[in-house]
Amino acid sequence: MRQSRARRCARRRRVIPELVDTADDEFSLSTRSRLRRTYSYHCCPTRTKAYAPCLAHSEAIWGVNWTVEDTTLSVSADGSVKQWLSISGQPHPPNVDAPPPHTLALVSLSVSPSGKKALYNSIEGLTSLLDLETGSIVSKFESYNRTSEASEPSWSVSLNPKGETYASTGGSGNVTIHSAQAENFGERLSVIPSGRNKFGMSCAHSPDGRRLAMSSETGQIFVFDLETSSLSAAFTSHAMSVRSVAWSPDSSLLLSASEDKRLVLHDVRSAPGGTVASFAGHSSWVLSADISPDGRLGLSGSADKSIKVWDIGARAAVSTIQDTGEVWSVSWRPKPPALGTAGAFVSGGEDGVVRWWRGAGGAPS
Repeated sequence: MRQSRARRCARRRRVIPELVDTADDEFSLSTRSRLRRTYSYHCCPTRTKAYAPCLAHSEAIWGVNWTVEDTTLSVSADGSVKQWLSISGQPHPPNVDAPPPHTLALVSLSVSPSGKKALYNSIEGLTSLLDLETGSIVSKFESYNRTSEASEPSWSVSLNPKGETYASTGGSGNVTIHSAQAENFGERLSVIPSGRNKFGMSCAHSPDGRRLAMSSETGQIFVFDLETSSLSAAFTSHAMSVRSVAWSPDSSLLLSASEDKRLVLHDVRSAPGGTVASFAGHSSWVLSADISPDGRLGLSGSADKSIKVWDIGARAAVSTIQDTGEVWSVSWRPKPPALGTAGAFVSGGEDGVVRWWRGAGGAPS
């Protein structure tokens, strides 16, 4: 029953195209992942290189996160969450089994700044908290069990950097704040309305924990002040669904990735408007975005099967990498590179392979 409901929701919202039998007008997504054993190095003209690629999952990877502990988390349509050593691509912790795979796809991933805990969510709304040191699930919450009129199944989840709460969004387009404490994990503490009844695609806390950004299926982006539990800004920078939002390290800028093939950089301190720059170059939906730890570079993964690295100051792409399938998630290494050296990032996509990349956007010495 839950699976059929989740599939109907995905089909209606066009959130998970893989679950739809008909192909999209712009690109075709298969209903099951095509496993490609890609262990060779991948290079682009700017010498961005993949090292230690790992055939991690049997289906598409819908979320990756490079942690401060130099491990990488990945969640997949095959229902599994896995942790890897970023330097070697080996499973981590050693000699510890990953949690048993969920029966349905995992669609959202958030990791604590310490790299000790991860929060993830399934397509029907089962939210789990994972201890990354032991590899064990410490808490679960079934958000699809309605306890009040305000409750709804979670779609995207984000762990507050302060660790005491997490946020979720879904069909109502509102944001719900939940307890992240073991004794009452998942308990709904408050609901912050966006004022628009449109499906919430993605939510993300600012690094300082004071704000939360949420994007919708119709292209709006909402920024909430968590100290006052109120809507502080709304941006209408996109004409189509916004798949991903990412904050700058100083919590002042927000980068959005949209099905309109663009990324837009917003300054959340200025109102109204707040648009700083627009980045165009992808030929299909932009599915994921991130900002480098030094704030210089943007990163995007697209349904056009490419990854782009953007120089935020120059407003231009400095590297384009052709991948083997749709790139559903990208994440920078959180430790800033040494002066004059290149950064590193990780990607996950349609072929179920986690790839770690180096050599992109090295700062001039």
